[in-house]
Amino acid sequence: MTGILGIIILAIVQGIAEFLPISSSAHLIIFRDVFGIGSDIANNVELTFDIALHLGTLLAIGIYFFKDFINMLFKGFTEPKSNDGKMLWYLVIATIPAAIVGLLFEDIVDSFFRKQYLLIALALAIMGVIIYLVDKKSKQENNLKSMSLKDALLIGCSQVFALIPGFSRSGTTIACGRFLKLDRESAAKFSFYLSAPVVLGAVILQIFDSETWTLIGANLNYFITGILVAFISGLLCINFLLKYIKKNDFEVFMWYRLVLALVVILFLIF
Repeated sequence: MTGILGIIILAIVQGIAEFLPISSSAHLIIFRDVFGIGSDIANNVELTFDIALHLGTLLAIGIYFFKDFINMLFKGFTEPKSNDGKMLWYLVIATIPAAIVGLLFEDIVDSFFRKQYLLIALALAIMGVIIYLVDKKSKQENNLKSMSLKDALLIGCSQVFALIPGFSRSGTTIACGRFLKLDRESAAKFSFYLSAPVVLGAVILQIFDSETWTLIGANLNYFITGILVAFISGLLCINFLLKYIKKNDFEVFMWYRLVLALVVILFLIF
């Protein structure tokens, strides 16, 4: 399946999986390579589409947490010791580990793991169990106001594992936050906050590529569609997860990951 319908389906998948702890990179690989959705999208269209997905999810984060980010930016420079002020610098510090590792090894990791379907399945299963067990065994004692710089740095370091498809950026950061005894909502919120500089960095790197604007102009319909669909699905997903975890744990995501891992394994066997 390709064309505009394939673009729409993959954009919906990206918008949902980017924020739920289920791994967007693994889902895009599985949908393209296992289910055949968008599998024959040309390389130039795929690059344009990836930029659109990043812009769409970045827009969703920015709109949903607009007031929070404005307060962080203002207080970060005027009242750096306030809760909002500290949060800005926590995010800066937490972004550094994954940014360094990503710049150095992302291409190598991506080229190696993209076709390692068994490893992707194992990562989906293992991280699903980890999220569930960590959440079950950790008390909800802390929140964003009581976070320390050490907490932020540890959560930032956990993002490094998200370079491997299947682990999930939101999954690793939320699990680490819960391990540090952040309540579920605070762990999810910090994970969402932390995605903003990561996605922004990816957008900046892609936009400054010499061929980017030519590709966007040549595939404008895919570009606009990808942005809109990823934005809407991402916005709905952020809202859903923050409401869901107020009354529920992460068990459903564990079972979903295990089932998806089983599907991939069966695909490899048969």
